[in-house]
Formats: sequence, C-alpha cells, structure tokens
Amino acid sequence: MLDSLKIKETSRNVTPGEGGRLASLSEVHSSITVPEGAGFWRKLMAFTGPGLMVAVGYIDPGNWATDIEGGSRFGYTLLSVILISNLFAMLLQHLSLKLGIASGRDLAQACRDYYSRPVSFVLWILSEIAIAATDLAEVIGSAIALNLLFGLPLPVGVVFTALDVLLVLYFQQKGFRIIESIVAGLMGIILLSFIYEMIVSQPSIAGIVDGLIPRTQIVTDSGMLYIAIGILGATVMPHNLYLHSSIVQTRAYNRNDEGKKSAIRFATIDSTVSLALAFFINASILILAATAFHANGHFEIADITDAYHLLDPVLGVGLAGIFFALALLASGQSSTLTGTLAGQIVMEGFLNIRLKPWLRRLITRGIAIIPALIVSSLYGEKGTADLLVFSQVILSLQLSFAVVPLVFFTSNSKIMGRFANSRFLTVLACVITLIIISLNLFLLWKTFF
Repeated sequence: MLDSLKIKETSRNVTPGEGGRLASLSEVHSSITVPEGAGFWRKLMAFTGPGLMVAVGYIDPGNWATDIEGGSRFGYTLLSVILISNLFAMLLQHLSLKLGIASGRDLAQACRDYYSRPVSFVLWILSEIAIAATDLAEVIGSAIALNLLFGLPLPVGVVFTALDVLLVLYFQQKGFRIIESIVAGLMGIILLSFIYEMIVSQPSIAGIVDGLIPRTQIVTDSGMLYIAIGILGATVMPHNLYLHSSIVQTRAYNRNDEGKKSAIRFATIDSTVSLALAFFINASILILAATAFHANGHFEIADITDAYHLLDPVLGVGLAGIFFALALLASGQSSTLTGTLAGQIVMEGFLNIRLKPWLRRLITRGIAIIPALIVSSLYGEKGTADLLVFSQVILSLQLSFAVVPLVFFTSNSKIMGRFANSRFLTVLACVITLIIISLNLFLLWKTFF
C-alpha cells in the first residue's frame, strides 16, 4: 500500500543530526524523500507510516483483556473511557512528533541532553523495564493466538515467538518503508477482522452512542472505576512516545522553520488518523464483549481464551473466534516490530550505545520469554493471563516518567524555538499529565493493596 507511491528511499550508515550531533536512528534518518512542490495528498502520503507504527502499540494484546472485561461486565458504558483515552493519546503523540521534528532530537536524546547523568540513567532503566513489559505482552498474546489457532501448547508458542527475531532483522535490512508497509498490512488484518466481528455481532447502535457519553457512574462505582483506570493505563504506551519522536525524522523534509512547520502538520494528520483507527479497534473489542457476553448474561469474561471459546456459540457463527484469534496474532506481531525499534531508540538515545540489531533484539526478547515460559509451563492459561495484566501495571508505573519530560521539553522555547507549546496547549497537557499520574497511582494502589 505504502510502496505504491514509489517514494525514494536511500540507505546510509551514519547520518549527522542538527548541530552535528548523531541523528536518531542514523541508519534511516532522512531516508524517505518528501516530494518538493507536490500537492497536499502526495505530501501526506509521504508522511504516512509512522502514525500506523505508533497506533499498533495502542491495540497490542495488553489492551485486549481490559477491553473484554469492561464490555462483559458493564456493557457499552466504558466506551467513553476508550474515547477519552484516545484523545489523550492523540495529544501526547502530537507532542512527541513535534519534539522530534522541531528539535531534531528524539525523547531519549533530549533526556540525555538536558538532565543530569544520574537522572538520565534512571529514566533509561525505567524505559527498558517498560519495553520489556511491552514485549512480554506481545509474547503472551502471540502465544495465546497460536494456541487458539493451531493448538500449540502455550510454552511451545512462547518459544516459537523467538523466531520473529529473524524476521525483524531480515526486514530491517530491506529499508524503513518496508517495515512501515508490513505494519500497515498487519493493521489491515486487524481492522478487517473487527469489521467482520461488528457485522456478525450486530451491536446496538443506540447502546454504542449512549456509551460514548461519559457518566458519573464510572467514578462512583468502584468496580467500574477500576476497569476504567485499567483501560486508560493500558491505552497510552510509554515506549510509543520515544518511538514517535524518532521515526518522524526518517522523512527528508527541509530542516528550516517552514519545512518543520509543514512536517509537523502532515505528521499530525498521519498520527491522528492512525489513532482514530486504533480507537475503532479498541472500541470494537469492548463492543464485541458487550454484545456477545454482557447482553447474554456472561458478566465475568475477562480472559482472552474464554472470550475466543464463547464467541462462536454465543453469536451462532463459525468464524467469529477464528477472526478474533487472527487479529490477536497480527496485533502481537505488529507490536513486535515497533517494540524492537523503540528498544533501539531508547538505548542509543540515553546511552549513545549502538548494539548490533540482532543482539539488542535477542536481549529484549530473552527478558520477555523467560518469565512467560516459566509461568506458562507451571500455571498454564490462568498464569499467563495474570502475567499479561501484570505487564500492564508495569507500563502504568513507567508512563509518568515519559509523559512529564515530554510535556516539559515541548513547552520549552529554548528547545523548541517557535514551535514551543502555546500557553493553552501547555495547560491542557499538564492537566492530562496530572490525570494520568493520579489514575495510574490509584490503579497501582488497588492492584497491590
């Protein structure tokens, strides 16, 4: 889809960034040409890609459990929470891409530039933990999908996911546009799967519209509030903020004020449209659970495997479960690609250490596979489901440490120049940051105490 535009891509070993500093993802920095003097649509398509790569992080397997539980327990009511979470994500990803384009630095590099070594080191450790937690969710989700589709035992599926290291390394050598095309294809599989699910489940349109309206009951009902915070915590992914600030720099736009302004405009459109697709998919998971389970008296479905086994008999069709599992597998594999890049960006940005891609991927996947293999072998489906939830708790804990620096940097005119946040945007971003911090702290307290 993306390759049809015939956008020229060049490969380079090392590319200097602004001010002579080493650029983020230097091997692909400015490798995708933006056509000069082209019309709106050609320029927009030149910038299309990074948004989709970020969007898959918002529909990774870690989101599925909270969406399924929310729909089965409370019907369509928590749709408004998914909507609000996505609006938060749109703003934060806009700030992320703006940081990368305006300053020429990704979020990890900016942290190393402007914080002391001890602070930067702690932020790096927290980022690595978040990426490992993200990879853990991808491993578990892919293993569950392989189990559902092909009957592979969970431990075998966990080991099988290690093979995607070879696929990632192979496609990385083919160029960045290839990676974007693969992610777009996987996103298309997920999207088509849930369009099918929506057609066969025949949800209540009135119920959906009503669910998109926020209700005070979400705050006053402790059970509903807990699931709502879980949805929010699982939606905004910390590694995506590092990722987006880097991959927008793969476009060869003019690095002057006018060129940056145009790049921010088109990259924001790409990001916003892609996250709107992610909203449709997340909302579809909850709607499917509400229609298939809540409406039929199954109020306690919170497990992906249980949802798969119940879909066909409840909906009365033979392919609902298969499409559900296929979308889960595509979700895990697309998130794997972006998680690999985020790991590289974080290590290079914070430490200025450039490991061989195969070594970096092997370390990250090894950290994820070991606990998943142990838990799936000893405790089976229940254990892996609990581990999936735990990975989202870890992500919630780390999120604040990515959002706070992002808001600080993008509000600083010394870093951003004329592209610093307006006073209104700064206030709005600070309010959203405080909401995220407060809700995630509450989620952690409820989880552990």
